[in-house]
Amino acid sequence: MATCDVCGKDENMPYNCRHCGGTYCGDHRLPENHGCPGLENWNDPSGVFDSGFDDSVGGDGGRGGFGNTGRRGVLDRLGLNTGPGGVLGYFRNNLTYLFLAIMVVVFLLQNILFVQFGSSIWEAIFTLSSAHPEYVWTWIVSVFAHGSPAHLLFNAIALYFFGPLVERQVGSRKFAALFVVSGIVAGLGQVGVALVTGEQVAVLGASGAIMAIMGVLAITSPELKVLLFFVIPMSIRTLTVLFAAFSIFAFVSNGGVLDGVAHFAHLTGLVIGLWYGTRIKDRIRRGPRQLNIGPGGPGGPGGPGRFP
Repeated sequence: MATCDVCGKDENMPYNCRHCGGTYCGDHRLPENHGCPGLENWNDPSGVFDSGFDDSVGGDGGRGGFGNTGRRGVLDRLGLNTGPGGVLGYFRNNLTYLFLAIMVVVFLLQNILFVQFGSSIWEAIFTLSSAHPEYVWTWIVSVFAHGSPAHLLFNAIALYFFGPLVERQVGSRKFAALFVVSGIVAGLGQVGVALVTGEQVAVLGASGAIMAIMGVLAITSPELKVLLFFVIPMSIRTLTVLFAAFSIFAFVSNGGVLDGVAHFAHLTGLVIGLWYGTRIKDRIRRGPRQLNIGPGGPGGPGGPGRFP
């Protein structure tokens, strides 16, 4: 049984909106009945089915993004159609799953290159290190690289459940910027601490970016119910506070690194998420109050600009 996010009615067979991630009863299942933020897209028939990376769909006809007619023509000629069924159009509200796929592909490449070329080449390509912070490519690559299957699995699970909620709140383009920028800044923050303390560290993983996502949800959907370790129920705000408290304790008592965990990077990502969530909380609709695990939520890859 679930509770409708609009009226609070208990519903045995709830409806889960795959665009905004909310849970609703039969009376509020339609987008117009629960104030779904995706409704604003329908006010621009010429741009609603574009790539989704242009948040300006509306009176400007998608000016400045893939909705621009001239740019769309160029992309179409390159075979990158942004319309329904197009390659780029499919990423609308699906960037979370694209990032998950990139993480898996990068991890496979890590293992192949490690076997072929050894650890020195592997570290130079995939880790952001205090020894070579000038390797600019590692600022981005390290966000999608991971140190072990368990490291990848835990980050992938968190991204799968929390990423779509934030992506549907802010849009795909802003979600991409949040994920990549927070991941980069978090890694650079940990490297900066190492340079100050004289330590040698090599940072990799999406944990900083995921902490930013959790920080956003802690502000925009603080009462969202989640299951810690799939067993212990608590709000996303409580879960975020617990993670922050642990990271602060570990950072203070262990100089920022505990068993290979970059705690300062986690805290940096969290601060970015809290800051961004505070900026947008009054401009977006509140998210769902519960995170359903299973076929009904948090959703899965779907067509561009589509309501189920």
